[in-house]
Amino acid sequence: MADFVNLLKLCVGADEVQDLLGWQAMRRAENPGRPLQHVTRMWPKREAEVLAGGSLYWVFKGVIGARQRITGMEERIGADGVRRCALILDDAVIRTEPAPRRPFQGWRYLAAQDAPRDLPTGRAEEEDLPPELAAALAEIGLR
Repeated sequence: MADFVNLLKLCVGADEVQDLLGWQAMRRAENPGRPLQHVTRMWPKREAEVLAGGSLYWVFKGVIGARQRITGMEERIGADGVRRCALILDDAVIRTEPAPRRPFQGWRYLAAQDAPRDLPTGRAEEEDLPPELAAALAEIGLR
């Protein structure tokens, strides 16, 4: 059994992995030398388990399609004075086998044994299938 847990998050505003890659490339260009981060409202209560090897799994149009290793968490105070959690992410976006997920708000824990496998290196560069087709194939276990 794994000693870590992952987080699962909808990639709002992105239809496919390429959209996430483009957005993150812009963020890196705007903030050279600063690590990528994703700020979320809630702080994971299972922080130690996440930091023990967990990743942020991204959901695109109802299908998990990629993950990024979470390398740290930092406090951010919003303009409204509310404490938030910045998930510090590794630069590498690792494509995963598609896995369907129903809509949800915020993030969810994802046990290591329930996480989709990484795509083999040769398949990681393949163009994404249309989201509806990827979801349908994942739903019946064909992709």
